[in-house]
Amino acid sequence: MPERRRRLPPAILAGLCAGLAVALAGVFQPTTWRERIFDAMLATVAHVRPVEASQPFVLVDIDTASLSAIGPWPWRREVMAKLVTAIAQAEPAAVALDILLAEPDSRSPAALARSLAAETGRADLGALAQTLVDGDVALADALTLAPVALGYVLDPRGRTEMPETPILSRDGAAFGTLWPSTGATGPPADLARPAAGHGVLSLPGDGDGLVRRVPLMVSIAGAVRPGLALEALRLAQGASAYLVAGDPARLGVGPLDRPVPRDGMLRLAPLPLGSEPKTLSAATLLDGRADASVLKDATVFVGGSAAELGGLRASASGPLVSSARIQLDAARQFAAGIVPIRPAHAGTLELGLGAALSGFSILLARRLRPLLAGAVLAAASALLVVAALAAAAGDRLYDPSLPLVAALATFVVTALWTFSEARLREARLRRRFEQHLAPGVVERIIADPTSLKLSGERRVVTAMFTDIEGFTAMTRRIEPETLVAVLDGYFGGVTAIVVAHGGTVDKFVGDAVHALFNAPLDLPEHPRRAVACAVALLAWTEGYRRESLASAAGLGRTRIGLETGPVIVGDVGFGEKLDYTAHGDAVNTASRLEALNKKLGSSICVGPAAAALCAAGEVRLLARAEIAGLGEMDVFTPSNDPP
Repeated sequence: MPERRRRLPPAILAGLCAGLAVALAGVFQPTTWRERIFDAMLATVAHVRPVEASQPFVLVDIDTASLSAIGPWPWRREVMAKLVTAIAQAEPAAVALDILLAEPDSRSPAALARSLAAETGRADLGALAQTLVDGDVALADALTLAPVALGYVLDPRGRTEMPETPILSRDGAAFGTLWPSTGATGPPADLARPAAGHGVLSLPGDGDGLVRRVPLMVSIAGAVRPGLALEALRLAQGASAYLVAGDPARLGVGPLDRPVPRDGMLRLAPLPLGSEPKTLSAATLLDGRADASVLKDATVFVGGSAAELGGLRASASGPLVSSARIQLDAARQFAAGIVPIRPAHAGTLELGLGAALSGFSILLARRLRPLLAGAVLAAASALLVVAALAAAAGDRLYDPSLPLVAALATFVVTALWTFSEARLREARLRRRFEQHLAPGVVERIIADPTSLKLSGERRVVTAMFTDIEGFTAMTRRIEPETLVAVLDGYFGGVTAIVVAHGGTVDKFVGDAVHALFNAPLDLPEHPRRAVACAVALLAWTEGYRRESLASAAGLGRTRIGLETGPVIVGDVGFGEKLDYTAHGDAVNTASRLEALNKKLGSSICVGPAAAALCAAGEVRLLARAEIAGLGEMDVFTPSNDPP
């Protein structure tokens, strides 16, 4: 008799499947979720390592009080020259202007005189300009009083050549893929020449809008250029060039020797409480009230926290942080040697730990009592978290969430399956009996609704878009309760008519209704049904407008656009909610046809493809119109729709 092949118990198989599913989900884990985990880890270890460098860092802030005292932004160049001069007189190590000075001065007396001379042709005005205050000349003179770095922004339409700072490479060391741009916009040549350094001001944001990285190096038209934070450090250290050496690469800035990420981006680490940089208001420096002694030998960043400067960003330091403060934090962090890097092997290591912990979880769930097994797993998880935090304190970023979730999911599934095996055996006959009598009911009970996903498919549909004329203006006139009541009645009636004609309401967007015919189920003659639905909708909405509540609110007429064509539809919902969305030219055309009603003065616009599938006499030519992105086409309307 042949030997029976041993099979894994269902509980172990279920646990392995759960762990595998979590591992696969981890491969496609959203970047912002992982970054938030790293934010929390770096904030946790912030207090165990210093952030102060050998030289002080000071922020000169153009704040709201400065604008009130000096005047609205932008300030004239001679005012900026006075501010730079006041800083330079305190003998700082370096000054970095987080302000884009992109155009020549046009507001100083000399600039105005030159402009008038050019427009009137009067030579005396040109000569007068030589005797008046010239903002660019004053600022250029101020830039020579201290090592000052000016900023420029990445701009594909800007110049391809920017001031160069030597970057030396030793032993073939090089950066990886840097933040690229085909050009940049920076200060005019008269200001660029006297500046001791130049750095990038641009800051990239993550998917959730937070600035978590500051560029140390970028690529402009294939040439490597430094960021403003790094350029300020170079000037403060008195270095004439940067040195890239080693594998993995390290970046030398004078006596500073730090590891550098391959993408040239410094990952910001949240600072511990009490480590805020010294800050001086620009107004107090200009009027002499500030204690300028704190600027001596400091690396000074000049920027604005006033909203008028447009430089406020969300970062690890807070929801509204000036870009100058972000650049300062990056410079101070790099100087202190805090350079968090995610190692190249991190993903592989996390998957391996997830697999190991999943196997350990299966063993615990099968061999130990639930409470004891849970305690052991919790201890192992805590050990993993501590190890990840220790690595973060050493500037190595590993994500512990994937192994932890994989282990927890595997443990829960295995434990629950093991616990329920006996109950499942006892209930098998009852389930079979219930399935025989009421399979639909039983299916809803035993199925996991979150696993129901309808796959994407290509099918021909008729898309319909509706919109209420003058809705935005109406919302300004009526109370919120009235608006909600009017829309409730409106959407209820529209939905009932669409469903009665075999359509599916895709979604509500504001006052608009998006509907599909022939999706998700087949609907014969769907273009004709959609046209009939549009006519019925128009008749009902016109009657609804005359009802007391809608009439008092001033509800506008409904405009409708529809077109037929092949699209891709797919379920974007989860659980018991199936929310079909269609993508394709027919959808875009229907939306534009709805908007075309406003231009044509019509209520229903039917595209040529849908009109061709209607019976003779159901639609008539409305106009030949130019539609953005689609060209000129014939537009139709139902025959019984008044012109």
